[in-house]
Amino acid sequence: MLGGERRLAQRGTPVHHHLGVSGFAEFATVSRRSLVRVDPELPFAEAALFGCAVITGVGAVVNTAAMPRGASFAVVGLGGVGLAALLAARMLDADPVIAIDLNDGKLATARALGATATFNAADPQCAERVREASSGGVACAFEMAGSARALELAYRITRRGGTTVSAGLPHPQQQFSLQHVSLVAEERTLKGSYLGSCVPERDIPRYIEWYRAGRLPVDRLLSERIVLGDINAAFDRLAAGASIRQVIEIGG
Repeated sequence: MLGGERRLAQRGTPVHHHLGVSGFAEFATVSRRSLVRVDPELPFAEAALFGCAVITGVGAVVNTAAMPRGASFAVVGLGGVGLAALLAARMLDADPVIAIDLNDGKLATARALGATATFNAADPQCAERVREASSGGVACAFEMAGSARALELAYRITRRGGTTVSAGLPHPQQQFSLQHVSLVAEERTLKGSYLGSCVPERDIPRYIEWYRAGRLPVDRLLSERIVLGDINAAFDRLAAGASIRQVIEIGG
C-alpha cells in the first residue's frame, strides 16, 4: 500500500498491492488517499472507465500539453490511452485530428471516434504523409504506444514551435535520439506526461462532468464487460488489440 504495508496474503505469503490498489479482486483494502469520491448516481461500469487510460490520455492533452482549442493534433498509439487523448482533442475542436497505429482495426475505431485522417505507422512514408496532411506538421503530437520508435515518429511529425508529449512507458533499456539542432532552432518542446499530469481529486470529477455533458464520450471506449474469472482471456484480447477498455463486473 502507499504506506508500505501489505494487507493481503495467500496461504501465509504476503501479496503485494499493485499500484497501491490491487483492483483485480472482489474485495480489496485500499488507502483513503487512493480513493476519489464520485457522484453515486453514476453507474459503476461508467465510473470504472475514469481510471488509468482516461486520466492519462485526457490529462496529457489538457494538463501536460495544455493544448489550445482548434490546434492541430496527432496521436501515435491507439490503445485506451491514445483513444482517450483523441476524444480530448475532439472536445477541444482540434483540426486536423490525426491517428496513427500499426493495427488497421484500431485505425478504423479512431475514424469512428472522429479522427479526420489515419495512417499506418508501418508505412515507410508515414511521417511525410502526416506532415503533408497537416501542412508541415501538427502543433501537438502525442506518443501513447510505450515505444521509442513511436516517440521518434511523434517528434518527426511535430511542426516548428510545436509540442511533443510522451505518455507511454517503454522498457527502461529503450533509448530515444533526436536531432539536437531541431530542438533549438525550431523552438520545439518535448515533455513527458505521467498519468496525464493528473491530480485525481481535481481531474476525475471534472472529466466525469465533461462526460455527463456529452463533451467527452468515454463510454464509446468500452469494448466489453467481463466477469473476474474470465480476466486472463480478456487480457489476451487486450494484448492482441481486439479490445479497448474492459470492465470487470463482480458477481456476474
